[in-house]
Amino acid sequence: MTDLMFEITSQAQDSRARTGVISTPHGPIATPAFIPVGTRATVKAVLPETMTELGAQALLANAYHLYLQPGADVVDEAGGLGRFMNWPGPTFTDSGGFQVLSLGAGFKKTLAMDAKGVTSDDVIAEGKDRLAVVDDDGVTFKSHLDGSRHRFTPEVSMQIQHQLGADIIFAFDELTTLMNTRGYQELSLDRTQAWARRCVVEHQRLTAERAGKPYQALFGVVQGAQHEDLRRKAARDLAELEVDGHGFDGYGIGGAIEKENLGTITAWVTDELPDEKPRHLLGIGEPEDFFTAIESGCDTFDCVNPSRVARKSRLYAADGWFNLKVAANKRSFDPIDADCTCYTCQNYSRAYLHHLYKTGEYLGATLGTIHNEHFVVTLVDRIRASITDGTYTDVRDDFLARYARG
Repeated sequence: MTDLMFEITSQAQDSRARTGVISTPHGPIATPAFIPVGTRATVKAVLPETMTELGAQALLANAYHLYLQPGADVVDEAGGLGRFMNWPGPTFTDSGGFQVLSLGAGFKKTLAMDAKGVTSDDVIAEGKDRLAVVDDDGVTFKSHLDGSRHRFTPEVSMQIQHQLGADIIFAFDELTTLMNTRGYQELSLDRTQAWARRCVVEHQRLTAERAGKPYQALFGVVQGAQHEDLRRKAARDLAELEVDGHGFDGYGIGGAIEKENLGTITAWVTDELPDEKPRHLLGIGEPEDFFTAIESGCDTFDCVNPSRVARKSRLYAADGWFNLKVAANKRSFDPIDADCTCYTCQNYSRAYLHHLYKTGEYLGATLGTIHNEHFVVTLVDRIRASITDGTYTDVRDDFLARYARG
């Protein structure tokens, strides 16, 4: 078994921020890096070739959705995720755990992250029925597509992700919400640790069974909600986990995290994780959050947000995000952002995009997504360069001051 190669190339003097290179079978990833999400083997409305052109280094797809449709076996037969979607670079797949449990509780993209002062161990979105039931062996759930019944265990998640063939895959974990009680968080953490060990065992078995295939790096996922002792314990336990001399190649930081606590919680985790392995922050994609996460020692990030909000006409700019549908853009023949070098800004005006969004033309989502993905990818590229050349603090302060004014 060949372990993932990760080289740290520079380290900031006044924070945990660092640069590095993750080597994968389909090419290197210079870190810090934003990894755009192509949930169903596509970044919605955008060609894979365009994602290359706008600077994306890798893409992340979702095991849950691809398992349901078209089926992991179909992707495997096509030659793996990258070949299936005509993407030549590195790929990630998440374990499916987030979707199984968030969709199972009716929360779509979030896990009750706005519930202040409320505790419950039976969290269900208003007006929804429970579609997922967790036990110590795995999760039984109903498909959100057709109601058919399925079951994910750590072994099943590993089998699906090996068939999908991504370069970096994640251990199956239980997602909790900020509403869950402390007692349940403790039980869940024990369950996730047990599942992590089972993932390592199954990953080794499948790697040997599929000899000749490119090695897939396995990342453990740190849970523990907002509790410092649980987050630190989860990170230590995963860092120390080994089966027959093999452990995790890197680590993901998951779970529901309130925005104001992002830096604190990620710092707890990176305190306990080994420096020589990469750390991926799951589901973080707002421009201002990258600085917080990178200063805490995170290396890569993924989020659907840039593409999702673009489809709703919310676009990023140096002076802050704005809604292109508002009337002020109807006769504005300027680009979205005068400083932006993306294809959209170089060729189209706010007035034209306003027209596309107002009329519901699909091209609006395409052009808006190209801009938003380019904006966040290149922002993280700038941050990476600034860490190397020692200008990080200036880049951060200048960006945040201007972005906040918007």
